[in-house]
Formats: sequence, C-alpha cells, structure tokens
Amino acid sequence: MFYPFIGILILLGISGLRIVNQYERGVVLTLGRYTSTRVPGLTWILPGIQRMITIDMRITTVDIPQQEVITKDNVPAGINAVVYFNVESAESAILNIQNYTVAVAQYAQAALRDVIGAIELDSLLSEREQIAQEIKKIVDQATNSWGINVTDIKIQDIELPADMKRIMAKQAESERERRAIIIRAEGEFSASEKLAEAAGVLSKTPGGISMRTLQTIEKINPDPSKTVIFALPIEFMEGIKTLGEFMKEKTK
Repeated sequence: MFYPFIGILILLGISGLRIVNQYERGVVLTLGRYTSTRVPGLTWILPGIQRMITIDMRITTVDIPQQEVITKDNVPAGINAVVYFNVESAESAILNIQNYTVAVAQYAQAALRDVIGAIELDSLLSEREQIAQEIKKIVDQATNSWGINVTDIKIQDIELPADMKRIMAKQAESERERRAIIIRAEGEFSASEKLAEAAGVLSKTPGGISMRTLQTIEKINPDPSKTVIFALPIEFMEGIKTLGEFMKEKTK
C-alpha cells in the first residue's frame, strides 16, 4: 500500500539533487523568493517549489567593439577595449540586474566614450594605462551594487585617420631632425673647446706648432711623392713676429 508513496518520495529525492561546481554558486529561489546561496558540492532542492540558478564566479572577459570617439581637441579616433570582471555576490548578480554581462559591457562602453571625449589626443596616446584605470574606476563603482568586481580594463587599439597619421609622422621626423642638429652642434662646440685647449698647449711648447703643421701637411696627401713642402725655420717666424711688434710700437 505504501510502495507507490515510497516510490514517489524516492523519485522526488532524486529529481531534487543538484551539483554545484567548484567555480559556481547556486542561488535558490523558493516560490520566487530568494532563500539561500548554495556552495560547491552536492545539494538538494524541493522540485516544483524551489529553483536554483547557478552563477559562474570565474573572471569573465568582455570585448568592447571599436568605438568612434571625438577627443577633446576634435580628433576622431577608433578605440576598442577589453573588460575583465568576476561575480563577487551571486545573489546580487541575479536579483539586482537582468543580464550582468551585457550590462557591464554597455556601461564600460559608455564610460570609455565619456573619458576619451574629455582628454586630448596626445594624452590618449601617451597615458593609455591611466585612462584605462579611470574607466575601470567608473565602471567598478557603478557595478558594485550588482555584485560585480571589475578587475581590469585594457585599451587594445587606437585607430587614427590616415591624414592624422601622416601629420604625426612628419612631426616625428621634424623632431628627430631637430635632435640631430642639436647633437651635431653640441659635438662641434665640444670639439672647438678641445681644439682651443690643444692650441694653447701647442703654443706653450717649443716647436709644437711646427710639428702640428707638419702632421697636417702629411694628412693632406697620403702620397708623399706628390707633396711639395716649403719649410721655414722657426727663427724666421719669430723674427716676423718681433718685427710686427716693433712696427706697432713705432706707430704709437
């Protein structure tokens, strides 16, 4: 007599068994009301009365498709990004938002447009990591009530118009030329200082200027057979120098 009843209980007990994986949490609704959150392992619910929704607690990746954004200095740019987030509170992700994955992607897309639109192109290109952190902060604050934790946001690519790329290439080329001219001028200035010091040392050394003159003549033509050298004694040059000083004193 009790066999059908026992069979129904066994069938009810088996049909109510549920397995929650290690990376999941089970949100149980009893007659449509939230009653508990089940941890990983084997659990049981009352069929027909209770319903369990499993939530993946692992980090989820969502792509933000390329967005056409106008920067603060009126330069159009195509930007795409990736959002990394995970569920911290399974019950909040079920009860407070309909589809948290789509919601996070849409909110991150809107935040990206707002942040990029408030900065200039130079800042966008040079401060990519700081901009991503600012977007993450905005999205994280908004999704906190959904039980979502935004772990990171990465800006993948910044696409600029072809005309802007050509202008930036010319600017970079001009900058490199400017640096080359400055480096060359600094080298010439340093060389002139060293030459001045060398000339001072040679002038104080007897015969130093003559030796340097002979070395310079030797380097003019590597073939000595084609070189004609007119050598004048040092005394002759000193005599001309003395005569010049005498003439200056006489004119005074």
